[in-house]
Amino acid sequence: MDRNIRTVEDVLNLLDDLFRQDADRWTSDAAAWWDTFYADRSKPVPFFEAKPDENLASYLDRRLITPGRALDLGCGPGRNALYLDSLGFEVDAVDLSTAAVGWAEERARESGAHVRFHKGDAFTLAGTELSGRYDLIYDSGCFHHLPPHRRISYLALLDRLLAPGGYFALACFTDGDNGGSELPDAAFYHDARLHGGLAYTPQSLRRIFSHLTEIELRRMRDEPTESAYFGEPFLWTALFRRDD
Repeated sequence: MDRNIRTVEDVLNLLDDLFRQDADRWTSDAAAWWDTFYADRSKPVPFFEAKPDENLASYLDRRLITPGRALDLGCGPGRNALYLDSLGFEVDAVDLSTAAVGWAEERARESGAHVRFHKGDAFTLAGTELSGRYDLIYDSGCFHHLPPHRRISYLALLDRLLAPGGYFALACFTDGDNGGSELPDAAFYHDARLHGGLAYTPQSLRRIFSHLTEIELRRMRDEPTESAYFGEPFLWTALFRRDD
């Protein structure tokens, strides 16, 4: 007989275990899935190209954010991390996938960048390899792959790592056509799948991150193929500031 639930983390781990293995996209056990995803670099995946997100570039062009310490969550092949490094940020970047981190490190060597790439689960690495406070935490496509209960862990990570006066920027699935799943939170626990990722509305993002000050929340611009930036209109982009 098991009676192991004592802490909030015990409850979160129990809920993690409710999901089937092929629904896991957020823990270290999911690294193999992402390695397979990144294995063929020739696939026509728009965010495989070494282009930063248009919203991130816009924040910097308008000086809404300025260089400092930055953390890129779910960095993939490093496109946003390398862009931040090129503008004078001191950058840590983390991803579950060995293949993605290896690709990002190759790009860094080719460009002379000094990004510190970390392979692993950001929740586990917070406070060890990812330490101190960051002036910018950027997430392009990580948050929407978390199951609902892991928002608790995500908010705790922001509380631990985001500096007072620092900025949190996010790109995540929209509601509506071509976005993520619009099922209510409880439904994901009935069939133990995340259906490719969770959709969010502007109202839900404002509620989840209500402890932060909203600077901007809009749909990502659709960038043409020849653009120097990545942009897809099925993503919300949001910029928040920590004022405490």
